[in-house]
Amino acid sequence: MTDIDKAPAGPLLDPEEARRLRAERLESVGKWFLPLAIMAFAILMWDRIVVWNEIPKYILPRPGVVLETLWNDAGLLFSSLLVTLRITFLGLLLAVVGGVGLAVLFAQSKWVEMSFFPFAIVLQVTPIVAIFPLINIYVDNQTAKLLLCAWIVAFFPILSNTTLGLNSVDRNLRDLFKLNGATHWQQLRYLRLPAAMPYFLGGLKIAGGLSLIGAVVAEFVAGAAGQSSGLASRIIEAGYRLNAPRLFAALFLISLTGIVIFLVLTLVSHLMLRSWHESALKQER
Repeated sequence: MTDIDKAPAGPLLDPEEARRLRAERLESVGKWFLPLAIMAFAILMWDRIVVWNEIPKYILPRPGVVLETLWNDAGLLFSSLLVTLRITFLGLLLAVVGGVGLAVLFAQSKWVEMSFFPFAIVLQVTPIVAIFPLINIYVDNQTAKLLLCAWIVAFFPILSNTTLGLNSVDRNLRDLFKLNGATHWQQLRYLRLPAAMPYFLGGLKIAGGLSLIGAVVAEFVAGAAGQSSGLASRIIEAGYRLNAPRLFAALFLISLTGIVIFLVLTLVSHLMLRSWHESALKQER
């Protein structure tokens, strides 16, 4: 037998490298398996608690009853979901346009930022349920009322994060652009906006969930008089009728919608940053 025949079929992994690969495989499996396992256990315990304590379904329905109601009332609930989603995404779109536009204006003038930023803070810290009675007086259109509430809640994270990103550019890079004769708008386009992109996307993930919260809260306030047809009004209606299964089904749809919005925006952020920004690059261990 020759020396070549005695050679191993492939290169042997270093023990440290093998340990790292095993840890990565476990982590990739665990980040999906553990949350699903814990969620399944929580649902099982919910079902068992209802059975063991013989809780009537108008107080706490079993998970199976909630899913059955979700299926039977799908037409009603999903049509209401579309109303809530329309307000949510329109509010988020307006928050992006207004927040980024105002942040760019702030970046061009410190005096403008110092003059108007406190008003944005006032909008952020004032509860939407306290503002809605005024909106109800001054705005006639019902959709516009809900849209304004969703916009107010989602606006500040976009504005503050984008402003922070525009102001966090490396001073040495700014000086380099100035030495090469770049105008303010050239600096904004080629330096400050790309540098602010991770901050903007972080604010967008926050604002996505907040716009849904703003839409639902506004529907709660407006829907108390039966004027709204979103999911919040279905929850109010189900509460009045002691229809707990429908109430839980509507809550499930709201929660699922918030999770999907967050996951989609997280994916968008990853796709936009994965080729160049440290936060999205694969970290070495």
